Amino acid sequence: MDNLDIETKADALTGSFDIIERQEAHDAAIAALRSEVEEVKGRIDKAGRAAVRPMLGGSANAARDLSGFIDGYVRTGRETELKALSGTVGADGGFAVPQQIDELIARRLVEISPIRNLASVVRTGTSGFRRLVSTGGAASGWVSETGARPETATPTLAEIVPPSGELYANPSATQAMLDDAAFDVEGWLANEIATEFARAEGAAFVNGTGVNQPRGFLAAPTSVAGDAARAFGSLQFIGSGNAAGFDTAPEAKLIDLVFQLKAPLRQGAAWVMNSATLAVIRKLKTADGAFLWQPGMIEGQPDRLLGYPVVEAEDMPDVAANAFPIAFGNFKAGYLIAERQQTTILRDPYTNKPYVQFYATRRVGGQVMDSDAIKLLRIAA
Repeated sequence: MDNLDIETKADALTGSFDIIERQEAHDAAIAALRSEVEEVKGRIDKAGRAAVRPMLGGSANAARDLSGFIDGYVRTGRETELKALSGTVGADGGFAVPQQIDELIARRLVEISPIRNLASVVRTGTSGFRRLVSTGGAASGWVSETGARPETATPTLAEIVPPSGELYANPSATQAMLDDAAFDVEGWLANEIATEFARAEGAAFVNGTGVNQPRGFLAAPTSVAGDAARAFGSLQFIGSGNAAGFDTAPEAKLIDLVFQLKAPLRQGAAWVMNSATLAVIRKLKTADGAFLWQPGMIEGQPDRLLGYPVVEAEDMPDVAANAFPIAFGNFKAGYLIAERQQTTILRDPYTNKPYVQFYATRRVGGQVMDSDAIKLLRIAA
């Protein structure tokens, strides 16, 4: 009888341990389920954020977009391959190129176009870009710790609306070239578009009329008045001292041109002229026989004139009567380039058979932003 009682108590004790184990297993199962739910929620949140924030250029989706654009549309003309691209427009107007090609075009433009490499460039989603520029007028003053703070003058603002136009390029290739797997279509297309864009915009940023194209800085009004007296938007110039070229002391005129620019703007300033003018400048010497022009001492470094880099822009005029062959200034502060964010392209295999043409467009605008930041030398007595 005693043995029976002991066995019964042992069974009850074992049962209680079983209940505890089942409870612990139940709690572990609930914890695992909660962990799984949190993991699923995390994946959903991550996917949602990815939908809002574009994936990086090296992502698998971007690679698929680029492959679909090159192999599907450019090589064979299948527009259905463009369904994954964002920013597509109607077939008549072309399709937005993938980000990788657009960045390659932009990088080549900076390398080729001299003014773009100097100026301030903004990229917008629309063509109607505007910027407000302060032309001064905001006053300040000194007061004691407890003194009244009288109201200061209101700053004067000017609105900058760069004239723009449709910049286009139309490179072509045969279908046999496009069918060749060894042909680097991506590099060829970006290089051809960038070269044509750079040639056209290089001329517009210097001499553009502002009618369906950027307004070049040489198209801005000019005046001999200083910064304090000159109207906003007008560029100051000084004469060369000779109606047909430089006078007997050309280095003095160049030094005067440098110091017409305000000291803060001289940080980052550069000379702009074409190669014919540079050939004349390289021969100039000081009174003691030293050349004004200084070659770059390190590979990749620009040549210098009076300590400032020289940039060759072939669209600048030659030395001639009443011409402006030399510009000096801080173009980052002085000239604004506004461009639409993406290049669009239209494949045309019909107009010029057997060639396939690629009609690429980008809307680009530009004009002088701070007229105090650019100075000109005029060939005049």
